[in-house]
Amino acid sequence: MNYKVEEVNGIHILRIHEERLDTSVAPDLKAELMALAQKGLQQNILIDLKAVDYADSSGLGAILFGIRQARETESQLKLMHTNVRVMNLIRIAKLDNIIDFFDNEQEAIDSFSN
Repeated sequence: MNYKVEEVNGIHILRIHEERLDTSVAPDLKAELMALAQKGLQQNILIDLKAVDYADSSGLGAILFGIRQARETESQLKLMHTNVRVMNLIRIAKLDNIIDFFDNEQEAIDSFSN
């Protein structure tokens, strides 16, 4: 998986540089999310999906895995720059009330302090 992790105000921003979040990428995403969660308590994660044009159930499963990992360490995982196709998948799976989404990076970062 092509990605970059940055830290901004104590929040790990995982910028995914892949067009597809599918079975070829999902295992790597899970591994990275697990590694971030294992760094300790309050390892808040923001996944930037700006480059992602398509996601399937395995990609969505990797995101849900990350949410579970974050909750176990009293952290949060949120998404930003989610396109219409990916949002439709999340809505079809009825997960839009479980996952927090943001279009603006600063608003996403600020949401972790609320």
